[in-house]
Amino acid sequence: MLNKLFGFDPQKHNVRTEIVAGITTFLTMSYILAVNPGMFALLEGMPAGAVFTTTALAAIIGTLSMAFLAKLPFGLAPGMGLNAFFVFSVCLGMGYSWQFALTAVFIEGILFILMTLTNIREAIVNAIPKNLRYAIGGGIGLFIAFIGMQNAGIIVNDDATLVALGDITSGSALLAIIGLVITGVLFALNVKGAMLIGILATTLIGIPMGITEFRGVVSMPESIEPIFFKFEWDKIFTLDMLVVVFTFLFIDMFDTVGTLIGVSTKAKMVDEKGNIPRLKQAFMADSIATTVGAVLGTSTTTTYVESASGVAQGGRTGLTAFSVAVCFAVALFFSPLFLSVPGAATAPVLILVGMLMMEPVRNIDFDDATEAIPSFICLIMMPLAYSISAGILLGMIAYVVINMICGKFNKLTPMMYILAVLFVLKYIFI
Repeated sequence: MLNKLFGFDPQKHNVRTEIVAGITTFLTMSYILAVNPGMFALLEGMPAGAVFTTTALAAIIGTLSMAFLAKLPFGLAPGMGLNAFFVFSVCLGMGYSWQFALTAVFIEGILFILMTLTNIREAIVNAIPKNLRYAIGGGIGLFIAFIGMQNAGIIVNDDATLVALGDITSGSALLAIIGLVITGVLFALNVKGAMLIGILATTLIGIPMGITEFRGVVSMPESIEPIFFKFEWDKIFTLDMLVVVFTFLFIDMFDTVGTLIGVSTKAKMVDEKGNIPRLKQAFMADSIATTVGAVLGTSTTTTYVESASGVAQGGRTGLTAFSVAVCFAVALFFSPLFLSVPGAATAPVLILVGMLMMEPVRNIDFDDATEAIPSFICLIMMPLAYSISAGILLGMIAYVVINMICGKFNKLTPMMYILAVLFVLKYIFI
């Protein structure tokens, strides 16, 4: 039954490992349950309680789709970055209503379903050169390690240098470093569930330090009625809607592509040709999640890069994703307990996973500048531009341009040219 439902092979996989991996993934991505309500509460008519419920429901539906359709160990939830674009750019910046933005997300989801059915998304993935794929994994590693350090206050904002080292002798930063030592030692000793144990231990240590704030245990989920199925159909044929939908489309597509490639490569789940198993089904799960999420009342639901933490714990099948979905379902009723886990407790896991994600970089051909330069641009731009999609787009543009100028046309395919042109137009006009 487990094999049929989740692609679980008793000869290769372990039920306990898959469940622990799922819990670990959930804990590293559960911050969205706190971040999303706070962000959307800035918009009039989107109560935080309703957004919390919708966020959990979107994560449950999206992750279950990944578990049953693709049978891959990835968690889904409303995406960071995409939610910020929704709130701060479309609504507060451009002045559109949140109903307008939800309509754009819904249209994006429908387009993704059509693109998946017609294999366009698979064709885009297959057009990404091998060395760029290795760079994507490394870039994601740097990116999520950077996110972890930010969440803990190890890296802070600085007006003169953009970023700087925070106060690591006290507070969240100190707790994160203590957690990093504990988790790192457990991991080095090959302790099963090291990352989950590290999160729990760091959370407990944070209590006497005054960082872990116990918020209670049980809470009934609030109604999503105020934000459920709220669309503005009268504006779907406007130029503004086209621009917003196109932007959502680009960011989500290449964030998801990058996550699937990077995490699958790290997990050694790709075949000898570099193809990801059940990629079409993974894209379909992502598309369904985005469409349903918009109906429920939240921004684009996407595959989470934090899934790498569960993969690092040995998660390889849909059972891991199913465990993530179950955790989100439990969180609906135990939200105060889960929200008690501070960012400093999950930061060590993100940092360690970032280190593990760097492994594919060793496979990049640094002796060939036409491969090394685009790969480095892809890798370094993800953390510096704070965007997985930016790294992929700029890396692909650089790959096509440098190989064209050097006369290595045999390395380029028609799809590479098309993507490079589209990416350049995206930066010019959006």
